[in-house]
Amino acid sequence: MPSHPPSLLRILIAGSVDDGKSTLVGRLLHDTRAVYDDQLESVRRVSSNGLELAFLTDGLRAEREQGITIDVAYRYFSTRKRRFILADAPGHEQYTRNMATGASHSELALILADARKGVLLQTRRHAYVCALLGIKYVVLAVNKMDLVGFDETVFSRIKHEFEEFARALGFSEIRAVPVSALEGDNVVEPSARMPWFRNCCLLERLENLKIVAPVEQPLRLPVQVVLRAEQDFRGYAGQIASGQLNAGDDVLILPARVSARISSLLRPDSATPQASAPLAVSVTLDRPVDLGRGDMLVDPQQPPSTARVFRASVVWMSQSPLVAQRPYLIRHTTRQVCAIVSRVENVIDLDRLASTPSDKIEFNGIGTVTVETHQPLYCEPYTVNRSTGAFIFIDPTTNQTIGAGMISEVLDSGAEIHTPAIATSGGLTIWFTGLSGAGKTTIAQAIYEKLWAKGLKVEILDGDVVRRQLSKDLGFSKEDRDENIRRLGFIAQLLNRNGVIVLVSAISPYRAIREEVRSAVPNFLEVYVNAPLEICEHRDPKGHYRKARSGEIAHFTGVTDPYEPPLIPEVECRTDLESLSDSVALVMKAIEQRLNNNST
Repeated sequence: MPSHPPSLLRILIAGSVDDGKSTLVGRLLHDTRAVYDDQLESVRRVSSNGLELAFLTDGLRAEREQGITIDVAYRYFSTRKRRFILADAPGHEQYTRNMATGASHSELALILADARKGVLLQTRRHAYVCALLGIKYVVLAVNKMDLVGFDETVFSRIKHEFEEFARALGFSEIRAVPVSALEGDNVVEPSARMPWFRNCCLLERLENLKIVAPVEQPLRLPVQVVLRAEQDFRGYAGQIASGQLNAGDDVLILPARVSARISSLLRPDSATPQASAPLAVSVTLDRPVDLGRGDMLVDPQQPPSTARVFRASVVWMSQSPLVAQRPYLIRHTTRQVCAIVSRVENVIDLDRLASTPSDKIEFNGIGTVTVETHQPLYCEPYTVNRSTGAFIFIDPTTNQTIGAGMISEVLDSGAEIHTPAIATSGGLTIWFTGLSGAGKTTIAQAIYEKLWAKGLKVEILDGDVVRRQLSKDLGFSKEDRDENIRRLGFIAQLLNRNGVIVLVSAISPYRAIREEVRSAVPNFLEVYVNAPLEICEHRDPKGHYRKARSGEIAHFTGVTDPYEPPLIPEVECRTDLESLSDSVALVMKAIEQRLNNNST
């Protein structure tokens, strides 16, 4: 009979700084003979105190110098019973985001606790992230037992504290093992110095753990790339996220929602009659279909949800906090879309394992948010499918990953869109006028973010910026002010011709020149940002009113020069009486109506 290779177990090892993760991994590699002789010799040369096993894993110079693990490192070793892939995650709070990356691919979490320190906040954070990312099995390794005299009561206290905390996280199994990674006790071989611990040692526990395989999931194959190797060949390549494929199977194609049949399945070396997750394959279909990156082949009997609004748990990884109404990019399977967090619902207090209301999630925080995307995702809750239930946040400016999300609930089915779609066959100029300090720039920026999150082409023209860049030759007489406004209108008109929505934020105090621009720009929407002079002067965000009152600035609108308010603006925002979100809602409603009317 053919022999079967040992089963594979993917392990995440995590813990706080100085809990001994690197030493424990080094001990596992060394004692299972997974280290080459030249590697051992290299480590001996740099060790100052015998064989420092941590150096087997801390490969980065920065890690050795600081004595901490910075990035996730993947280690491979095997025994006669099993093969292992071990993700060595950083312990420092600053690198929790790296730890989350390792957890997303693991089946078991090996969490360390220093016997002298017990369960720390970072220990709790790692356990919570592991539960959040779908890990069901946990082994708590209480390390450095040699430093507490191999005291059974110390181990029992830490074991009880961790189990009490982790019981509410929904793990299928939690086991605790007392170890000394430095001296090898209870790691690969049982320890004679802890006769009171009669259960199996750490390696034996890892070898014998039976992972309950998830029920067979429906097909999900996100398209990564379209292959055109020959003139008549069209293949669609990607990694099978879940389920399996057979030549001859019928599939449903999203978003087109058309059916096709699999003609062939291709692997790098040859054709194959069948492929299953997580293999990467190329498929050909029995008919020509318009398919591209981000589309998905799915089980026609069990398709995923098509959603634009969903609730998700988030691990935030950026120094800038996550806040509502700010635009982000979201990458989900092979699809990248614009999105906003419409609401931050809560953050998690890891000490109490309780949620508290909040309007933002800080660096390394964990919380719950509602997300709206401008294009639908083909998704499911993370507990149903880890591939289609996970996504990442990307900063649209730096293109850096700034958060990881796990979908907990789909809030629309794709049939109803909470945020109205906007048609943009042509451009539009939204002209924000009002006194300095009324809130023009603040509202314009918020509108910009909403339009950008919908995937629209949008630009802001700020009156002060345009003056510095294009109108340095102009002063502040009425004639020069009018000329500056004409230039703003001309730029807006050029951008409108190319389908760009332009947000102009300028005091533009004179009614006649605003009407002149309106007549020149085909699609013009005037927003009067109205606040009493005393309110604007109290705000004085740029200090202009103070300088004008002291005589440092001449010809200042509202103090020495007049302001002529619009007679019939399309929108009036009373920023002294309404919130920013109320003002933004008024302007967005007018924009949506104008653009949708123009497209019909």
